[in-house]
Amino acid sequence: MPTTNKIDEFVSKLTHPLKAEIEAVIKIIREASTKLEEDVKWGGPSFDYQEPMATMNPRITDYVVFIFHKGELLNDKTGLLEPAPKGKAYAKFHSMDDVKKHKADLQKVIKDWIKLMDQQ
Repeated sequence: MPTTNKIDEFVSKLTHPLKAEIEAVIKIIREASTKLEEDVKWGGPSFDYQEPMATMNPRITDYVVFIFHKGELLNDKTGLLEPAPKGKAYAKFHSMDDVKKHKADLQKVIKDWIKLMDQQ
């Protein structure tokens, strides 16, 4: 998969204090579904299903953040997503403990996105 290599190559060259957490979140997203497409867009690793789903912002270094582009559509009950401007939502991970704690929540959000897109 050439698109997978783009993310892997991007992350391999990335200097970030939470690089291990970034790699762990990417792995969790990949494990959630084989239906996702991967690329590097908007300056970071990006995952799509039918349309852009979530992109990581590597410029933020205090935590790992994935921006769910239409997060408000997900009606997240896990508590993982924080509402953000313009219908977006943020999934923030401050430590590896945070990543591990929210693994199931993140995978549920991704599966919910796929269900939502399949209904349209």
